[in-house]
Amino acid sequence: MAVKIPDEKLTEVREASDIVEVIGEYVQLKKQGRQYGGLCPFHDEKTPSFSVSEDKQVYHCFGCGAGGNVFTFLQELKGWSFSETVSHLAERAKIALPQMQKTETDKPEDARIRQMKKGHELAASTYHSILTLTEEGAPGRVYAQERLFTQDQIEHFRIGYALNDWETLAVIFETNGLDLAVMAESGLLAKRKQGTGYYDLFRERLMFPITDSQGSVVAFGGRAIGEGQPKYLNSPETPIFHKAKTLFHMHEARPSIRKQNKALLVEGAFDVMAAWKAGVTNVVATLGTALSSDHAKLLRRNAEEVILCYDGDRAGREAIRKAIPVLEEAGCKVSICLLPEGLDPDDYVKQHGEEAFVRILDNECLSVMAFRMLDLKQGKNMQNEGDRLQYIEEIVQMLAKLEHSVEQEYYLQQLAESFTLPMDVLRQELSRAERLLKQTKETPKALPRAEKPTSGRKQGSARPVPAHVKAERILLAYMLQDTEMVWRVSEKLGTGFNLEEHQALYAYLLSFVTREPDASMKRFVESLEDRRLAKLAAYLLMQPLKNECSDEELADYIKRIEQYPKWVKLKEQQQAARFEQDPIRAAKLQMELIRLKKELQSQ
Repeated sequence: MAVKIPDEKLTEVREASDIVEVIGEYVQLKKQGRQYGGLCPFHDEKTPSFSVSEDKQVYHCFGCGAGGNVFTFLQELKGWSFSETVSHLAERAKIALPQMQKTETDKPEDARIRQMKKGHELAASTYHSILTLTEEGAPGRVYAQERLFTQDQIEHFRIGYALNDWETLAVIFETNGLDLAVMAESGLLAKRKQGTGYYDLFRERLMFPITDSQGSVVAFGGRAIGEGQPKYLNSPETPIFHKAKTLFHMHEARPSIRKQNKALLVEGAFDVMAAWKAGVTNVVATLGTALSSDHAKLLRRNAEEVILCYDGDRAGREAIRKAIPVLEEAGCKVSICLLPEGLDPDDYVKQHGEEAFVRILDNECLSVMAFRMLDLKQGKNMQNEGDRLQYIEEIVQMLAKLEHSVEQEYYLQQLAESFTLPMDVLRQELSRAERLLKQTKETPKALPRAEKPTSGRKQGSARPVPAHVKAERILLAYMLQDTEMVWRVSEKLGTGFNLEEHQALYAYLLSFVTREPDASMKRFVESLEDRRLAKLAAYLLMQPLKNECSDEELADYIKRIEQYPKWVKLKEQQQAARFEQDPIRAAKLQMELIRLKKELQSQ
C-alpha cells in the first residue's frame, strides 16, 4: 500500500527494529567479530558470505551484492512495498500507526492476497471453534481422542473440524463481505459445476492450519473422519501457498531449530504433532511432495544439521535416498533416524511411547554413510559370494567419494571386520577407486561451441579495481560514516565522481546533510528509494576504514579521481592523432599530448 507514513513514526519503527533480530528471523546468524554472518537468502551458497552490522544497522552479501537496511531486506525478501514493510515492523514492535488511506497506487493484487489470508484466518478460527466449542464438533472431538491428541496439541496446532456440510465457510465468508470467487481461488471453496454459487472444499475432516514464514495461515491439511477419500487432503497450490516452498510447522519450530542448530524432518503433519507431543519441538514436515531444493535451502538457512525420520518401509527408504543429496547440495549435515519396518513417527510414539521416540532420536541416528551401507544390503543375500563381493565393491566406491580420510578409515575398518578382510587389501581397492574417480572428474567434457572460452584468461577471475574507482569508494565510505567528511570532500572535489552511481550517491549525500545536518546515516540509507544505491551504500558501510582520513590521504584520493578524466581525454587524443590525415593537425595534437603528460606527471 503506497501511503505517507509520518516521519516520527518511521523513526520510532526503525529504532525498535534491530536489524540483527529481524534478519535473524529468516537467516541463521552467527557472531563474527563485530558483525554477524550467515547464508545469503537472496542466492544459493554453501559458504556464508552474508554479513550484518549491528552497529551500522545494514547488511551486505559479498557474494551477490545484495545490501541495505532492515526495510530493504524485507522488501527484497518478501516483495513488499515500503509501507507494507513498515506496517509489518510496526506490528512486530507493537507500535500503533495512524489510520492511513490507500492511494491510487495500491495494487488490486495486494488487496486480493490480503483477502485470501483474511479468509484463511477466519476459516482457521471457525474450524477450531467448531471442534472445541460446539455440539456439532463432537465427531471431530471423538476422532481426536482416538488419535490420542492432547488439549495442548489441539491448542498449539489450532486443530479444528470441518462439518459434513457443503456451505459452512461459504455462508461465513459471504456474511463477512469476502469475495467468494477469491476464496475459491485461495483453495477454500469450489465453484459448483451446475448452477451458481460455491461450496466448501473441506468437509467432515479434522483440520490443521498451514502457516507461512510469518505465521499467517495460508493453507490447510485435512484428515478424513470415517471412510472419506482421499484420507489426507491438503489445500491446492494458490497465490499464497506453494508446497515446494512451504514446510509444515516451520514458523512455530524456527526458534527451537535455531537454538539447537538442528531440524527434525518428517513426512507428514501427524508425524510432526506426535513428535511435538514427545517434546521434540524442532520438527517440520513436507506437505505431500518430495523434498525440494527450496525446502533444503530454507532448512539450511536456519540450521546446519537435518535429521531425516521417515516411514520405516520401502517407500520411506526411497524418500530418504532422494532427500539426502538435496540436503547435502544445500550444505546441510544429514543424519538418519531409521524406524522399524511399517512404522512412521506417529505410529512409533503410539506403540513405544514418547520417551522411546526421544531416545531413538538421541542415540540411534545413522550417518549418511552408515545408512547407505545398511541400505545397500537390502535385496542382497549376504550368504551369497557374488552378492558379498558386489556389496564390498559398491561400498568402496562410495568411500572414495568421502572427503575426510578419517571417515574413510573408520568405515573401512567396519568393512574389514564384517567380512574378515585385511585392511591393506581394502586400502588398495580404495586407492584404485579414488584414481578412477579422479580420472573421471578430470576428463574434460566437450563444451558446445558457443560455451568454449574465447580467451586464455581464466573465466570469472576478478579484475583489479582501477585506482580512481577505489578512491571514490573509500571517500564515499568515509562520508557515510562521518557527516563532516561530506563537507571536507565537497570543498576539495571540483569535478565530482567519475562513476555514475558514485556521483548519484554523492549527490544524495550532499542533499541529505544539507536538509538534515543532525540526522544519522542510518536515516540516509533508509531514505534511498533507489535499490541500487541502497545496496551500494550498504556495501560501503561494511568496508573496514581507519578512524580518520588525514588531509594528505584526502588530497591523494581527490587527485586520483580528478586525474581520470584527463587520462581519458589523453587516450582519445592519442587515438585521434593515430588516424589524423592532416600532418599539421597531427603535430598540434602531438604537442598537446606532450603537454598533458607533463601536467599529469607533475601532479
